[in-house]
Amino acid sequence: MTDTVHHRICPLCEACCGLELKVRDGRVVSIRGHEADVFSAGYLCPKGVALKDLHEDPDRLRTPLIKRNGEFVEASWDEAFAEIERRLPPILAAHGRDAAAISVGNPSAHKIGLLLYFSRLAKALGSRNVFSASTLDQMPKQLSSGLMFGHWLSIAVPDIARCDFLLMLGANPLASNGSLWTVPDFKGKARAMQARGGKLVVIDPRRTETAAMADAHHFIRPGGDVFLLLGLVHTLFDEQLVRLGRLAEFTSGVAQLQAAVQPFAAEAVALRCGIEAATLRDLARQLARAPRAAVYGRLGTCTQAYGTLASWLVDVLNVLTGHLDEPGGAMFPRAAAFAHNTAGPPGRGRGIATGRHHSRVSGAPEVFGELPMTCLAEEIETPGQGQVRALVTIASNPVLSSPNGARLARALDRLDFMVSMDIYLNETTRHADVILPGLSPLEDMHYDMAFPQLSWRNHARYSAPVFEAPAGQLQEWETLLKLAAIVQGRGAAADAREIDGENFAEDARKLFGEHAPAMVAATQGLSGPDRWLELALRTGPYGDQFGRKAQGLTLAQVKAAPGGIDLGELGPRIPELLRTPSGRIELAPPSLLQDLQRAAADLAQPVPDMVIVGRRDVRSNNSWMHNLPVLAKGPMRCTALVNPADARRLGLADGAPARISRQGRSIEAQVQFSDEMMPGVVSLPHGWGHSLPGTRLSLAAARPGVNLNALLDEDWRDPLSGNAVLSGVPVQLAPA
Repeated sequence: MTDTVHHRICPLCEACCGLELKVRDGRVVSIRGHEADVFSAGYLCPKGVALKDLHEDPDRLRTPLIKRNGEFVEASWDEAFAEIERRLPPILAAHGRDAAAISVGNPSAHKIGLLLYFSRLAKALGSRNVFSASTLDQMPKQLSSGLMFGHWLSIAVPDIARCDFLLMLGANPLASNGSLWTVPDFKGKARAMQARGGKLVVIDPRRTETAAMADAHHFIRPGGDVFLLLGLVHTLFDEQLVRLGRLAEFTSGVAQLQAAVQPFAAEAVALRCGIEAATLRDLARQLARAPRAAVYGRLGTCTQAYGTLASWLVDVLNVLTGHLDEPGGAMFPRAAAFAHNTAGPPGRGRGIATGRHHSRVSGAPEVFGELPMTCLAEEIETPGQGQVRALVTIASNPVLSSPNGARLARALDRLDFMVSMDIYLNETTRHADVILPGLSPLEDMHYDMAFPQLSWRNHARYSAPVFEAPAGQLQEWETLLKLAAIVQGRGAAADAREIDGENFAEDARKLFGEHAPAMVAATQGLSGPDRWLELALRTGPYGDQFGRKAQGLTLAQVKAAPGGIDLGELGPRIPELLRTPSGRIELAPPSLLQDLQRAAADLAQPVPDMVIVGRRDVRSNNSWMHNLPVLAKGPMRCTALVNPADARRLGLADGAPARISRQGRSIEAQVQFSDEMMPGVVSLPHGWGHSLPGTRLSLAAARPGVNLNALLDEDWRDPLSGNAVLSGVPVQLAPA
């Protein structure tokens, strides 16, 4: 048969690379990078090829499952929704809306149907108990960006195409392909920067793949990022290197910031962060004097006790050195659709608020409408008004991905009812009473909602489904609307497409007033995410404004461009981007200045003998990737990297098992000697531990690895963002 060619955006990590697939007789026969893709230009990592394995994985769920007498049995969609209607609404009626919780995982960020419609379900449910993976990896950056610039997703990213000096902390984009920075082929872009005389400096407790190609690498004590950054900020003020440039008239709080950082001279923080004062001062000078420079911090700066402070100080450095919102510095993408910082009156807004409610047991504040994922177990366990008795999970596996998953697993077994929407029977969904399968990515349309707001270059790209969904299979947005209808009392027989039309008309009326009927009429032939995308593109910053702007974007134009539409390099956006009430960059938010007192008190704390950090591998960004043959093959990656000097001191042998312990809990992992590691630090990758009974991940279970999160403390959080502390945690190592 003749091959057919299809173009897709890869949904398996934040790089969002363009792919070219060849299909023959209903099967994928090859996947390669799409050279004509305007964003990724043919780049491809191993995950893109794994889309074939994911689509064909025999373990991937294709039929709803209902638990009968403790065992899952296949069921029809009607039977599954009937079971949910039978069991979930009575719990809400008897105990109130907060008796149900909802949890969403990071695969939803790659699915427009899940991102758009999850909020519909959450609103219909009406519970304060909303949890997501954001409080396991990125909420500190969202919070600090919201406080400074007025919106949770106004996140500055390095303009690497024009940068001369890039200072990077706690990030490894050669493995992650960027995180809160969508940057396919980072290595190629960094090499181009170096070739034109630019410099890459990496700060990390491990000499990562990225650090190995950098011009300079400095070890840092895990959890010490806030002290390093404070030392740099202090040096800028102390040596009169502050140059706000164009942003001076749009920035508030410089004097308050200068006063607040006085206790944190380079000489005062050097021991705590493990970097000499002279090196800190030299880094500050290089950053200040570089014509075009940026500071970028990621996972390692977020998953620590001072995650919000560290995230804030990254942008403080960019502002103070005049590199924020300037070509070659840290800049703000201008997304074609769905970006709140492109909508409404420019330059001023309501800003953000936190703590509008608090978790019932620990009193943790709500942030971005969510409570910390690490509070979920206690909310299920603790009796009283508002106790969580039912749970809905969507592409979420917190038993594996959050601290002390064993406690959460026990709590899930105490629920009155649990429903999961997922493609796998995994460590979390095994506890569900009903599992509703999602689609293969190749059976679904694709448009990235979030990642164009974080991209190295502005663009718009759309992917049509490669294969039709199986007969009777609901689209994921339809599943979410059916669940919403059930909890609203409309019943399992409610028509999802009818509800979608009602919702669209109501939202159009709120957004466009008297023009709403015209918007509804103009999009009448579309449904689901396509309809919302048409509206967002046409009313967005590049849109045709429904015929009022010649040559403006429409959904039809984006669909007609298999390689996407290039919307140009990043450009200055301040003050237009700002949504703070003052219309200015808030350099010194009061809550962050107050939290500096906690850091000051910690300066003199003793350094632990041994701490643990996670790590990423290009083949295993998420736990379910361990079930895909093309990614699972090769050497075992779940090893404990230990500096040889530490190994000799502790009596560890290369290749032998070691017991890693903390507060009465322990795991065993194979030791791997590595001079990549800073002495006093052991590294174990995230997302492993596939040895729990009741799952159907056959390939992952063959080499289960161990779960780093089993050691971690679910009560240890960054107090401002609620983010779990996953890095720099003290542990003990001994031969097993």
